[in-house]
Amino acid sequence: MQTITSQEQAALDFIEAAPMLSQVEMWCAVNSGTGNLAGLAQTAAMLSDALSALPGTVEQVEGAPSELIRNDGSVQMTEYGKHLIVTVRPDAPVQMLFTGHMDTVFPAGHAFQQLTWREDGILNGPGVADMKGGIAVMLHALLAIEGAKDQPDFGYQILINSDEEVGSPSSAPIIARLAKDKMAALTYEPAALPDGTLAGARAGSGNFSVIFSGKSAHAGRNPDEGRNALLAAADLALRMKALTREGLSVNPARIDGGGPNNVVPDHAILRVNLRPHTPELQSFAENEIKQLIAAIEAEHDVSAHLHGGFGRPPKPISNSAAALFGLVKKCGEDLGLSIGWKSTGGVCDGNNIAACGVPVVDTMGVRGGAIHSSDEYLITDSLPERARLSALTIMRLAQKGSL
Repeated sequence: MQTITSQEQAALDFIEAAPMLSQVEMWCAVNSGTGNLAGLAQTAAMLSDALSALPGTVEQVEGAPSELIRNDGSVQMTEYGKHLIVTVRPDAPVQMLFTGHMDTVFPAGHAFQQLTWREDGILNGPGVADMKGGIAVMLHALLAIEGAKDQPDFGYQILINSDEEVGSPSSAPIIARLAKDKMAALTYEPAALPDGTLAGARAGSGNFSVIFSGKSAHAGRNPDEGRNALLAAADLALRMKALTREGLSVNPARIDGGGPNNVVPDHAILRVNLRPHTPELQSFAENEIKQLIAAIEAEHDVSAHLHGGFGRPPKPISNSAAALFGLVKKCGEDLGLSIGWKSTGGVCDGNNIAACGVPVVDTMGVRGGAIHSSDEYLITDSLPERARLSALTIMRLAQKGSL
């Protein structure tokens, strides 16, 4: 049975709660909703300053813009905030990747902007758990390791992106580039449950917009000469929903279009989300969508254009990922923590990392709950708890050199 070595204990003793909490409070006082570029820039500056305490380079990099389908069917290119990349000892024999995100789901005009103590040890605020608390955990775990003597020779990169909450459309290529040749990765999303249970396997996620163009006509005088785009969109929504089966959920979420009651609508857009749990079901869904659209075009005499895709691939548990989960579990046991995990339909950057063939545990962040709501909270005792878990996991990964 492995026990904590004196070298490991020296690093763990370096971790204190107060500096982490004060950073979380400072970072969460600035709105960094995905679309708030000014707030993201301010947050990136604060995070760059904090990350500069590590012995590496800190860069702010631009990501690629992405397509946004407007309600009128036009394509708008959307810009995102800059992403942060930290590189430490890039020539070391063992390399790891650590990721987090600075954006939140709360835009600049949202009512939820303040930090509030609900009770002793429970902090309510935008992004406290998802995931500025996780960034603090990551940083202080690494600072503890760097502060200890005689560490194994390992290097790492950190990515803090600004677009995770909308599927990482801008940073996905950066994630793929940084994941290359990494032995393992840790992502600092909050734990799946307040008790610290981790997310294991994850479904994938695809977001699609289908633009329909028909032909307008008078609804009373000559309706048969019209081609109803709204009806075609509704028909496709029903047929796509019928694709739902074990391991694949389909959610037609919105139809934009239509007009006056006396006009056959010539324009509509269907928005839909699909969640496949396996790569095979993702391929099945991709093929079925194309066939269904072709059938709708033929039967309704409309044209349809598909936009979007599966930005988050499914994340099953590979053998190497299982070994990484086992290591985290053992580190937890040595720290007096019970670590378990469960499958989830939620998605994150861990999906993208796993798709690169890199084992990842993607809920190494704080314990808390009610994320994406104005009730979001952080259990502050979990800041040092999770930082110690990360530090011990990283040190043992570096010592092992492989999974």
